[in-house]
Amino acid sequence: MSRFLDYGNSDFKRIKNSNFVDKSGLINVLNDKIDTEKSFMCISRPRRFGKSVAAKMIYAYYDRSCDSRELFKGLEITKSPDFEKHLNKYPTIYLDWNFFVSKDKNTVVKEAQKTIIQDLKESYPFLEETDNLMFALTEINSKTGDRFVFIIDEWDMLVRDVNEEVQKEYVNLLRSLFKSNTANKIFLLVYMTGILPIIKTETQSALNNFDELSIIDPAQTAKYYGFTENEVKQICEKFQMDFPLMEHAYDGYIFGSEKSMFNPNSVMLAVEKRNYNSHWSKSASFTTIEHYIEIDHDNVQQKIIKMLNGESVTVEVTSFRNDMKNIDNSDDVLTLLAHLGYLSYNPEDCTVRIPNTEVAGEFRLSIGRAGWGEVSAALTDSLTLINRTIAMDADYISEAFDKYRFESSSIIKYKDENSMACAITIAYYAAKRYYKIYREQPAGKGFADMVFVPLHNSTRPAIVIELKHNKSAQGAIDQIKNKNYPSALKGISQRIILVGINWSKRKAKHDVKIEVVEP
Repeated sequence: MSRFLDYGNSDFKRIKNSNFVDKSGLINVLNDKIDTEKSFMCISRPRRFGKSVAAKMIYAYYDRSCDSRELFKGLEITKSPDFEKHLNKYPTIYLDWNFFVSKDKNTVVKEAQKTIIQDLKESYPFLEETDNLMFALTEINSKTGDRFVFIIDEWDMLVRDVNEEVQKEYVNLLRSLFKSNTANKIFLLVYMTGILPIIKTETQSALNNFDELSIIDPAQTAKYYGFTENEVKQICEKFQMDFPLMEHAYDGYIFGSEKSMFNPNSVMLAVEKRNYNSHWSKSASFTTIEHYIEIDHDNVQQKIIKMLNGESVTVEVTSFRNDMKNIDNSDDVLTLLAHLGYLSYNPEDCTVRIPNTEVAGEFRLSIGRAGWGEVSAALTDSLTLINRTIAMDADYISEAFDKYRFESSSIIKYKDENSMACAITIAYYAAKRYYKIYREQPAGKGFADMVFVPLHNSTRPAIVIELKHNKSAQGAIDQIKNKNYPSALKGISQRIILVGINWSKRKAKHDVKIEVVEP
């Protein structure tokens, strides 16, 4: 049975039997590109954002060996006047590099060509012996006139995980297939997906005839990878899940014109598990890129601290060569993290930020292991710190901040109350799982330094923190009361913890006062 050419629609049938979210409008985009100057496409998104699901859907649509009309019944694509025009009309090749993951990586490029050619011979017995895939496709085209749809899933696996010689051999294969003079004659459509865009040689894409649609510039494909806000609302309604909690955990990605994109794998695992925990480890491991953030290119650690503090950081994405082996500066590190889904890129102001609490938790755990001095210690202890604050243990809080010694940190230094707030945010980082944290929040007769508002299903109390520098913790508490900051939390929480923290430069010590009030 064929494994790569015309093997039917069984993969998409299994997907349809699951909790399928209709992304078939993507096929309209592809149909507009068939047999045009834009018929070579590379789609790059983070892991578990629906790339493989889309590839299998596309295969089921074009594959000539089956009838997929019933599978697409009721889906968006059927409303298109071109639905029937291209449905199950073309010889279609599907190459998933995961199929070859157990092979010897030094010979995997040759092995892949050999295996696909064997499949081709089943449909084209006249094919002469060759170990060159392009020669085989050219012979088929010249004798039958057949033109192919070619789908490659995980195109960049051999760019990310192999040595330079194999990488070079692989890129040469892609060039021989898709940049040759006869490529346009042989291929009606080439659709590649991966985590990274096409690798650059010097400043130019190795396949510069491809239309690259990445997180940086997804164009009309933006809404087809990941779940939109409306789609998640519908999922929550169908499965009786809490949309605000889903949003808090898994939202935060910006893909071009789509300003609110969710990690689809995490959303569906939340539905399956009936919780809103981090499911990131099911789809990606931070250990694969930990060494990039430990190499402090251009103060990358300080930039990550800013993002942990809720800020965005400007990034220049054009210098990144789409290669995990050649990282030259902090812009490359941050761009890579965006492609991998650890950061969200905003094209309007060219900034990146941590998208949601799920990913924030991965940063907290990884930096806690990474040895970033007092920052690692604070992040590791942060869950205990929030619990001891709720228990009103002022001595513990004071001793904890003294232990972290942020004032002597090379990453965070107390210059004023604003820099103190950055340190406090880091120390309470685990609270983001249970609270929405606001800085300089309008409240009462002024602006509270920090307000922790519990998520609406939480029984935890609200927390108001006021910071002082070379003054007094009691003065911070008095300010909270005099300016009536707790009034803004009326109806939100039955208990409000008031925390005053003062850093005394002369004593090199944190003074902490904690009280509780009812709004």
